[in-house]
Amino acid sequence: MKTLRGLLPILLLALPYTLRADSGDAEHAPAAVHAEEEHGHDHEQEENHAEDEHEEEAGHAEEEHGHGHGDEHGGHEEGVIRLTEAQMQMAGVRVTPLRKQSLSQVLQAPGEVRFNAYKTVKITPRIAAQVVGRSVRLGDEVKRGQVLLTLSSVEMAEAQGQYLVALREWQRVKKLGRKVVSERRYTEAKVNMELARGRIQAYGMTPARIDRLQSDQGGIANGIFRLLAPQAGRVLHDDFIVGERVEAGRELMVIADESLMWVEARVTPEDAGHIPPGADAWVRVNGERIAARVSQLSHTLDETTRTLAVRIEVPNIDDHLHPGMFVSTEIATRKTAPALALPEAAVLRSPDGDWQVLVQQDEAGEFRAQEVRLLRVSNGQAVIEGIKPGTPVVTAGAFFVQSELAKSGFEVHNH
Repeated sequence: MKTLRGLLPILLLALPYTLRADSGDAEHAPAAVHAEEEHGHDHEQEENHAEDEHEEEAGHAEEEHGHGHGDEHGGHEEGVIRLTEAQMQMAGVRVTPLRKQSLSQVLQAPGEVRFNAYKTVKITPRIAAQVVGRSVRLGDEVKRGQVLLTLSSVEMAEAQGQYLVALREWQRVKKLGRKVVSERRYTEAKVNMELARGRIQAYGMTPARIDRLQSDQGGIANGIFRLLAPQAGRVLHDDFIVGERVEAGRELMVIADESLMWVEARVTPEDAGHIPPGADAWVRVNGERIAARVSQLSHTLDETTRTLAVRIEVPNIDDHLHPGMFVSTEIATRKTAPALALPEAAVLRSPDGDWQVLVQQDEAGEFRAQEVRLLRVSNGQAVIEGIKPGTPVVTAGAFFVQSELAKSGFEVHNH
């Protein structure tokens, strides 16, 4: 205790000096911290500056590398392909300004191939006769005036005999003249000869055969006559046997000119009202699309289907069409209001599935893909929108241009 009491005054005397020392350290502490912050800030600025310089140098290097890479591809603008004149000629590339056109809508309908009744004939005898000879067979091509078959008839023999008698009488009267014979006899002889000639000609004898009959060499009433082809065509029906006796009016042959066939399409009355006379039409058979023409529209409804018949005349190219075949038809209806249109093959799918056309740029041979909206396809023409009229677009060889564009790695994104 005594010791503590002795030390207490000493501790009290030392306390002010201790407080002053602590106060001095506190005053110097902020300065030290500030100095440290300034030092850290300067160090950070130096590092950031160094990093900026490094990034800038890297950017320049990358930019230079990019320019060099672009030069390797010809230096063309992004999304644009350049073709040489030789490439365009080889691929058949054709550029046409886009214009508005009045197009006809196309109506599709099923159809059946039929004979052209206006180019089909039936071969029938006008009198009862017996078939004694055949000159053509089923499926043969015949020419106009060609002999088809030979017939023999008692009725024809009688008519031939009457003609020969009337002819001889007329020749005598004519030789005597009007001064010797009466006017009545002269007229009767002439009329009887003409009637007899007309009868055998109506039975089936040709004028040439009749002239031969009245000559000295062929003046025999044997009842033989021939049936000739009244038109060129193919023998499509052949229903007789040599030696068979046939009655008058019996159908022996059918000859049809198959160069122009009929296709009968069935449409609703509403659709028929939009089909003008002589409208363009197309018939699809065996993957081929044949141009045709509407020749007639029926005015009678089918009781079962409640449809009208549309008769289409179609050329039978390479003999592809045969009666009874079922085909599909396309019939052009009345024209619509003008719209932007171009060939169907000129509108293609882009990589992302949208429709696009290839547009020529300011320089010939430079093309860029542009997306459009496809409204409809009519008669091989695509109706589009989303592009200005007058724009030069590729109307032929579009697939080639698109392929070259794809090779360059360009994709259209001009939505």
